[in-house]
Amino acid sequence: MPRSSQLASDRPPASTDVLVVGFGPVGAALACLLGRYGVSTVVVDKADGILMHPRAIALDNEGQRVLQLAGLADDAFEKLAVRECRLQSPWFGEFARFTTTGVVDGYARLVSFYQPDMERALRKEAANHKSVSAFGGIEMLGFSESQDEIATTLRLHDGATTEVRSRYLLGADGAGSLVRKLIGQDFRGTSYAQDWLIVDATGCPQRMDHIDFHCRKNGARPHIPAPGGRQRWEFMLEAGQSPERMDSDEEIRRLLAPWGNVSTMQIERRAVYRFHARCCERFQRGRVFLVGDAAHITPPFAGQGLMSGLRDAANLCWKLAWVLQGRANSRVLDSYDTERRPHAKAMIDLARKMGAIIMPVQPLKAFLLHGTLRLLRTIGPVRRSLEDMRIKPTPNFHEGLFVSATRRAFRLAAGGRRLERGGLLPQALVRDAHGITRLSDDVLGGHLTLVGFGVDPREGLHSDEQRRWLAAGGNFVQFARRGQVSVSTQFSCEDLTGLLVPGAAPPGWIAVVRPDRTVLHDGQASDVTKIVAESLSLLGVPHGDERRAALHRPLAGEQLHGATP
Repeated sequence: MPRSSQLASDRPPASTDVLVVGFGPVGAALACLLGRYGVSTVVVDKADGILMHPRAIALDNEGQRVLQLAGLADDAFEKLAVRECRLQSPWFGEFARFTTTGVVDGYARLVSFYQPDMERALRKEAANHKSVSAFGGIEMLGFSESQDEIATTLRLHDGATTEVRSRYLLGADGAGSLVRKLIGQDFRGTSYAQDWLIVDATGCPQRMDHIDFHCRKNGARPHIPAPGGRQRWEFMLEAGQSPERMDSDEEIRRLLAPWGNVSTMQIERRAVYRFHARCCERFQRGRVFLVGDAAHITPPFAGQGLMSGLRDAANLCWKLAWVLQGRANSRVLDSYDTERRPHAKAMIDLARKMGAIIMPVQPLKAFLLHGTLRLLRTIGPVRRSLEDMRIKPTPNFHEGLFVSATRRAFRLAAGGRRLERGGLLPQALVRDAHGITRLSDDVLGGHLTLVGFGVDPREGLHSDEQRRWLAAGGNFVQFARRGQVSVSTQFSCEDLTGLLVPGAAPPGWIAVVRPDRTVLHDGQASDVTKIVAESLSLLGVPHGDERRAALHRPLAGEQLHGATP
């Protein structure tokens, strides 16, 4: 297989805070995030470089936002905005459509990409962090766990073995994860009976900006565009079709003929797959965590496999950093499984439902299902719900590391936006006190942030409470209505879009926002002392523990906003 050699080949260090096994896109995202938080991290991978074949192909706005959190600029790798997804039936024509046009939280709702380009960008960013080192051609053989650390045995390039001791071990080693097997976690779920032939090609004469799902009675055929003149076709094999025959040059030429002259295309990859829908019972055992495909496998029908892995990384890394740096009690790590596993399973369920629509194995069932969906499109509210993909599970947690609320904080009629504990804070374009326009997540940085909506969040906090907040990795940011920024307040930004003030919260409201942009707590600004105390208590920071202040240091490469009085 063609590979791009980008990893160090020498011996990894004997000890580190976090050892990551696997340097695919999720492992690389882990490295970037841990590096951003200043965590000593070693990454090992059996391969000595990037697999130069396209695999994952789609990113939604949530995935792009995680990459922003990991430090990637919007132009770090090429992307192609996808306008819509069309579902075609031989009986009813276009029986369903999902609109992916538009911007959510600063990003296109859906883009396609070339995975090796994204992996290169992530590895380049990871290499910028002095606390991160990556090593290729190294295989994990096993590990032993004690109360305080994990000793992992690795096999090096020359066959010799070495041991790396770490506080935590992250398994990002894919669907066949050895880490998962060693902690006794089995995949629960199903495998699809159908084989699929995947063909990726460049030099395609036909240009397109949408995804077609040809839901034929004798096999589904998704067709997906990608940057650089690339396109992907997925052909569901019919009963009796041999995978070996379908993978032949002659058969591929026949299959691609409806889309142009195959002789002008360059086939980058062709492979036969069988899709799976599986999830572990637990994403954690002791000091070992499973991330991405090591923890869950999502069928590709909703394009959420990689997205779930990126969400895992964003959720876990800041918690590890806070625990390792003395800012939180280790029990906060239990919330990783509590928060991520239900959402990952919900995405798997969505993909399975999409698969039932896309791959009509039984013609009569397909006729009835597609006809029903075509009929439902005549009902305005139902059509809009389907086209806007409101069936997609929201990234809101029902349980986890946030202060429980007995009611919604509030709901706004305009746009239906709301601030919700356990949900994501919306992202908007803001202008800071220096007149620079930025995305609001970049203003929040990698901190636990006390956000004031139209109000200075420090008001009502005594100087010792502010110092305690900063010592816990905290930060202060004020979002004001457009045109209402106080030049004397250096950490105040004006919301240029109205998505934050009043879109997410009315003036006079405050919220504690986690580094992964999840709302931990919120309420009236007059309750700021209580909100800060309850938030720190949830993290396990005892009141009046001055030792925390001595442990505090700014996150790697960042400045804290707001002066300590």
